[in-house]
Parts: sequence; structure tokens; C-alpha cells
Amino acid sequence: MDEYLAAALKEAQDGASEGGIPIGSVIVHDGRIIGRGHNRRVQQGSAVLHGEMDALENAGRQPASVYRESILYTTLSPCPMCTGAILLYGIPKVVVGENQTFMGEEQLLRERGVEVVVVQDTACIELMRRFMAERPELWNEDIGV
Repeated sequence: MDEYLAAALKEAQDGASEGGIPIGSVIVHDGRIIGRGHNRRVQQGSAVLHGEMDALENAGRQPASVYRESILYTTLSPCPMCTGAILLYGIPKVVVGENQTFMGEEQLLRERGVEVVVVQDTACIELMRRFMAERPELWNEDIGV
């Protein structure tokens, strides 16, 4: 696992330890993490703070050129909301830890020219499988079921 996916996984683990949904993300620009976050819907009582959205929020306001030169790493395939944010800000590449437990909008990203790399990391898969087995109601709430 590379250092950036490892940082996203650490975010996911932090979210789990806080009682939240274990999905983490980092945004990398020019070899440096400029934003990191994890799903904080439970912790913040938020409707929108998925891991990718939290990482974008924590990156702060950036010029469009920064987003267009960045890579987003996420432990889980991006949902429709997070996919929309990726497309809105023109992030050209997304590295996905895994898509076995949940398949997001990877096809839409690819259709819109985003490079999507799926790693199928065993630690990411196991973290989500365990969470989904232990907290199915919370998982279903998170994905709008």
C-alpha cells in the first residue's frame, strides 16, 4: 500500500474509533497531502460529510488549478455525491482502496475522463466488511437505503 492510501486508511480507522463510518480520503497535490478527512456523518450529525467531502472541506478553498493537478485517494469507491464533487472540481485521478463491498460511480468518472485506479486493498476490504456486518443499519443510512 502506498503512503497516500495508507493515510486514507488511517483516516478511515480514526472514523471507526470515533464511532463513525470507516471511510477515509486524502487529496494529494504535487506529492503533498493538502486535505484529509473521514466520514463524519455520525460524529457531526451531518448529511454530507462523507470521507471525500471531509477531505475537500479540510483542504480549504483552493484555486481550480490545484484541484486539476490533484489526486484523490479514498478507501471506498465514491458514491454519487462524492463523484459529483470530484467532477465539479476537475480532479483528474482517483485511487480507490476497494470496490468489492460497494461499487460507486466509477463508470461515470471514467466516462467524464477521470482516471480511476482500483487497488482492492485487503485492509480496506476487511475494514468495510467488518463494519457492514456489525452496523448494517448505519451503513444503509449512509448510502441512502
